[in-house]
Amino acid sequence: MLIPWRPLTRNTAPGMRAVTASAGLQNFIPATRPIDAQVLEQLQDFVSRSRRLFVISGAGLSTESGIPDYRSEGIGLYARTDRRPMQHAEFVRSAKSRQRYWARNYVGWPQFSSHKPNSAHKALRHWEEIGRLHWLVTQNVDALHSKAGQKRLTELHGCSHRVICLGCSSVSPREDLQRRFVELNPNWEAQAGAVAPDGDVLLEDEQVLLFRVPSCKDCGGILKPEVTFFGDSVNKAIVQFVHDRLAESDAVLVTGSSLQVYSGYRFLLAANDRKVPVGILNIGPTRADHLAELKVNARCGEVLPIIHPL
Repeated sequence: MLIPWRPLTRNTAPGMRAVTASAGLQNFIPATRPIDAQVLEQLQDFVSRSRRLFVISGAGLSTESGIPDYRSEGIGLYARTDRRPMQHAEFVRSAKSRQRYWARNYVGWPQFSSHKPNSAHKALRHWEEIGRLHWLVTQNVDALHSKAGQKRLTELHGCSHRVICLGCSSVSPREDLQRRFVELNPNWEAQAGAVAPDGDVLLEDEQVLLFRVPSCKDCGGILKPEVTFFGDSVNKAIVQFVHDRLAESDAVLVTGSSLQVYSGYRFLLAANDRKVPVGILNIGPTRADHLAELKVNARCGEVLPIIHPL
């Protein structure tokens, strides 16, 4: 069962020092040069030629909503810290790792869940509304496309606004789990650090020792965000569904993704095999630049709203 995104009231647990709102307003967008008018015209032509456009979006689409990414040169999480995202195997085998993950996620959730769609998300929703965007596949887990009203959407790596039980596979809203965290940890305190792309914050290990993590209400199983952690693989049925939507499309546009993760890059390989034209809008190089007939090095939020499918 698909649990839709729902807004969360930003309550802070008693005794918990919340992440300040200003943390989400940091500049996570790499510097770019002014856009060349001729390149914009080429992108306009690329989009206008398509009648069934297939779009792949990545973290670069959400940085303008205040969510940092991992790989941007100089300002991505990998460049700023030695922090690395949770690995699937570690989460499954280690109760201490789950405790640390959920404590960090609990503190960061009020801010992360409050992020709003930006002009790029709204532009893509508009393209869908006028019948020009056939399907959108996002690698992001932030629910911003859903918040923007996108319907023809596949969340390739899942969504952090949903929680799944590894025992019985039941799915529930993340906001419900937040309330259970509050009930179990009424006096727990943590001084938050920077917010990470997956919604948690940086905490010292000793800060999480007393944090209590609930189990599934139905079977007592392990609760996990319904997202694909690093080291795990995307569900085969979802991959096939996306391939089927790609087969129905006549052009592919990448927006805000370096495509370094194979789960997204595979669809560019498939497009190339099908001789489907590819365009890329992203700050910095991508893994699929050699497959693209057009590459635009610019912000999604600056470019997409001024491109109008004819």
